[in-house]
Amino acid sequence: MCNLHSQKQLLSTKEEKYWSQRYQEERTGWNIGYPSTPLKTYIDQLEAKSIEILIPGAGNAYEAEYLWQQGFINVFVMDISPIPLNRFQKRNPDFPSQQLLQEDFFNHKNQYDLIFEQTFFCSFLPTAKKRFAYAKHMNTLLKPSGKLVGLWFDIPLTGNMEKRPFGGDKLLYLKYLTKHLNAVTFERCYNSIPPRQGNELFGIFTKKQA
Repeated sequence: MCNLHSQKQLLSTKEEKYWSQRYQEERTGWNIGYPSTPLKTYIDQLEAKSIEILIPGAGNAYEAEYLWQQGFINVFVMDISPIPLNRFQKRNPDFPSQQLLQEDFFNHKNQYDLIFEQTFFCSFLPTAKKRFAYAKHMNTLLKPSGKLVGLWFDIPLTGNMEKRPFGGDKLLYLKYLTKHLNAVTFERCYNSIPPRQGNELFGIFTKKQA
């Protein structure tokens, strides 16, 4: 077990148990085993290696692994379950354990230059309250010039509250996101991996100032 920076008192026990069970049972259909092409392409054009980066709901965190391999030293990997974080540490034994955060995203406090979204938004219950809270907290976690960059599933949102990932479309997402964030771009992703072609939106958002 790696020495995780854990804030157990802040964790949602129900969510932690749910996701840990998914990892234990290998029910991780979202796991592609490598950095997704759209995010890797975005990472490849970044030059400042010292920027502070957060990946919430990171799971196996292949994007974080790629960032670390490319020399980005201030990458913070967050998940509510310790299982993917421990797996990440085993794959990357030189990665600082204090940058592995077992926390509930909605309780996290810090600020970042860049936050990556990779299937996290679509993983929690799609209530209006929760989705507005996501946008509001993303705004809080971004530095004044910070960016939220990532992928959102462009798939129908059904009424099945057990069928994750939960979807939506461009207009629905913008309803929530633009209350607290500025949309720089939010369009159908042109370079999705083949199994997700036509089912992803790529977005860049900035902090909306008060």
